[in-house]
Amino acid sequence: MNNPNNLRGNYTLFQPYYISVEIRYRNNRLKSRLFIWCDNYARGILRCHLARGGTLFFMMKEEKICSFFGHRSIELTDALCAALRAEILRAIDFGCRVFYFGGYGEFDALCHQIVTEIREKHPDYGIRRIYCVPQERDLRRVSGYFGREDYEEIVYLMPSFDGWYKSIYFRNCAMIDESDRIIFYVEKRQRSGAYKAYEYAKAKKKQIVNLW
Repeated sequence: MNNPNNLRGNYTLFQPYYISVEIRYRNNRLKSRLFIWCDNYARGILRCHLARGGTLFFMMKEEKICSFFGHRSIELTDALCAALRAEILRAIDFGCRVFYFGGYGEFDALCHQIVTEIREKHPDYGIRRIYCVPQERDLRRVSGYFGREDYEEIVYLMPSFDGWYKSIYFRNCAMIDESDRIIFYVEKRQRSGAYKAYEYAKAKKKQIVNLW
């Protein structure tokens, strides 16, 4: 199957899209090409809707996801960098190959830097950096918070909500819901978005570590 939108796996988009399917003869000569409307029925399951009303389900290769949350301003220390690198390597050993980023703040930037360094040093790991936008319109516009060339994919996980801050919060919840392992750098600040994400992850009984 060839996806014209360059979507790689069920984690990428929670909205319908089309894939192209090529049917070939045994000598590899192209017989026909079909475009099938698909959506993500559930995690790891791709649902394809056929033109005559039928439905096909495909099991997708499951890949574990790691995400990051921390305060916008941090004190950058050698100890923090070493601890963060060790936790990212543990996440890779755990099976994480997809890393979700929200793109805001110094901790997120540090996480992206370390993941990128590991990705470049070990291309065989197949690491993919995924930027999760808070609103659907962000898929189509240039943002000062991230460079599209710094990520393998830009995705939108949740419906739009009224208000910029509210969309950030629900985007964070969606990232946590999809993640198998989450690395935090937060202290207890009731008004902090990162701390609210931490509380949500605990309530969801996610596998988390807080480097604070």
